[in-house]
Amino acid sequence: MPFQWPAAYAPAIQPPVDLPEPSLWFVFRGAELLVAAAPGAATLPHCNHPNTLGMMPQRIQYLGVLGEQHCFSAELAVDAVAPRGWIWQGLRALFGALDEAQFALAGRALQIVEWDRTHQYCGACGRATVARTSERSRECPGCGLVAYPRLAPAVMGLVRREKDLLLARAPRFPKDMYSALAGFVEPGETLEQCLEREVYEEVGIKIRNVRYFASQPWPFPHSLMIAFFADYCSGEIRVDGTEIEDAKWFDAKNLENLPRLPARISIARRLIDAAKGEMLAS
Repeated sequence: MPFQWPAAYAPAIQPPVDLPEPSLWFVFRGAELLVAAAPGAATLPHCNHPNTLGMMPQRIQYLGVLGEQHCFSAELAVDAVAPRGWIWQGLRALFGALDEAQFALAGRALQIVEWDRTHQYCGACGRATVARTSERSRECPGCGLVAYPRLAPAVMGLVRREKDLLLARAPRFPKDMYSALAGFVEPGETLEQCLEREVYEEVGIKIRNVRYFASQPWPFPHSLMIAFFADYCSGEIRVDGTEIEDAKWFDAKNLENLPRLPARISIARRLIDAAKGEMLAS
């Protein structure tokens, strides 16, 4: 199943006045995270402040408590050099190297860092904004505009026709990879309407019996993936040639013969694996 936050994680906006130290730090240079350069499992900085490593953050955000550790994110300049013994690493490459809870919190931290950086000034009047202490937002003291972290909901659907699953590949996918169909929700749409529209627009298939599977935060850059199963209703495959370059019905028994499926980090792979298991068991 998709990742579930452990009960030991408590998100928060403001650190306690009597903050115990050291803390766990998620330090970013752009979209790259600072981790120890030692081989094996990745290690995050556990210190009082990044300046103890010779690093001066441009901005810092408090994330809350994971286990018994207070956690912060920090943004460094895009040309910041990693201290000796540390390296910059993209989040995708850290899947399986960081433990699951730390990896999920790193995804949250990346989105908060990016939002904070891009909302230092009001989008309406241009004045400098101020961080609010009651919630994760920034407010303009001039016109009162409040900016919240950006979140783009996207639906994903795996369509079933008897023992077959509909998988497609987009031009941006790695070579030979097929996955479930997906697209962003438009204003005024329900999630189910979005899925019906996306499947029809991209491959010419009409669906029915849409049912929820699970959701997954996806920080590349700021999406929330909401995954569904759906049943085939009518139509023949007709790819749009833009978003999708190929789509096929695949026998659930033979999915292991595909050259490439989505990475196990993704909800797409969990959706496919769950459908395969259910179909083979029935």
